[in-house]
Amino acid sequence: MQTKSVKEIAAYVNGRVVGSETVSISAASTLDSAGPGQITFLSNPRYASKVQDTKAAAVLVSEPVTTSAVQIITEDPYYAFMQVVVLLHGHREHPAIGISDKADIATTAQLGDGTQVAAFVSIGQNTTIGKNCYFYPGVSVGPNVQIGDDCIFYPNAVIYDGCCIANRVIIQSNASVGQDGFGFATHKGKHHKIPQIGRVILEDDVEIGAGSAIERGTLNDTVIGKGSKIGDAVAIGHGAKIGPHCLLVPQVGISGSATLGHHCVLGGQAGVVGHIKIGNAVKIGAQAGVINNVPDGAAVVGAPAIDASKARRAYTLIEYLPEMKRKIKGLERKVDKLTGDHESD
Repeated sequence: MQTKSVKEIAAYVNGRVVGSETVSISAASTLDSAGPGQITFLSNPRYASKVQDTKAAAVLVSEPVTTSAVQIITEDPYYAFMQVVVLLHGHREHPAIGISDKADIATTAQLGDGTQVAAFVSIGQNTTIGKNCYFYPGVSVGPNVQIGDDCIFYPNAVIYDGCCIANRVIIQSNASVGQDGFGFATHKGKHHKIPQIGRVILEDDVEIGAGSAIERGTLNDTVIGKGSKIGDAVAIGHGAKIGPHCLLVPQVGISGSATLGHHCVLGGQAGVVGHIKIGNAVKIGAQAGVINNVPDGAAVVGAPAIDASKARRAYTLIEYLPEMKRKIKGLERKVDKLTGDHESD
C-alpha cells in the first residue's frame, strides 16, 4: 500500500482538483465506508446524495458536486477509481517459487524465461509456455498446449490437450478449458459419444472465472475473443464463438455453436441456445433465455427473451392479471346476457 497526495493522484488519472492538493490518500473505499485518508468515487447519479455525507478525504467525480471532500474531476470516475486502486494497492503479488522439484514437467515441454511452477503442477508433452507465466499448485496442462507470455493459472485449473492460450490470460481456480463438448449421437435409445476434435482458443487478456468450463469444439474451435472476461461457474459449449471484450457474469450458459459479437454483456444465469447469432454490443438481462438471433445494440430480458422496453411494459401487467381476468369474466357474462346466449344454458 502506498500513500499519495491528491495532486499526485489527479496527475495520474488526468484529473482536475477542486480543493486542497496536499491531502494524503492511503486507501480506496466506497462512498458509504470511506473515511479520513481514503478516496472514493461517484459514477452513478442515483448515489449523488451520498457524496454530501461521505467522510472520504477525496472523491472522483465527473463534474463538481456539493461535498466536504476534495474533488478530482475526471471524465470517467469509475475507470479513474480503478487506476487509483492499482496505484495505491497494486495487483496480487505472486511469491517467487521458481520451478518446484515436485512439479511433473514433461521432458519435451518448453518453459520461457521467468515462468514459475509450483508443486504438484503437471505439464504435458510438447507443450510450449511463454515468459513470466505463473502456475499455482495443482494446475494440470495437457500435451501440445500453446501458452503465451504473462499468464496466471490459479490452483487446480485444468487445460486440456491442444488448447491455445495467448498472452496475459488469467485462469481462476478449478476452471476447466478444453474438456470434451457435450456431443452425442442417439441411436436406438443409446447415446454414442462423438469425438471432439476441435480446440479452445483464448485470445489476449481473457480471464476465465473460478469453476467455469469451456468446451472444446466438435469440429470447429471454441474461441474466446481478446479482452473478454468470463465470470465464475460459466459454461460455454463446443464451437461457441465469444467476440472481443464481452462480459459474461457468473452462471451464464452458452450453448454449442452460438456466436456473440463484440462488447456483449450477459447478466447472471442468462442462457443462450445453440446455433444462434448475438450481435455486437448486445445486453442480455439476468436469467434471460435467448432462443433467437439478436441484432446489434439490442437489450433483451425474460424467458423467452424479448426487447427490454417491451418486456418492462409486459411485466408491469403481471400483478394485475388476476384482477383483469375477473373483470373479463364479468364482461363475458354481461355479453352473454345481451346476446341471449344465456338462454341456451
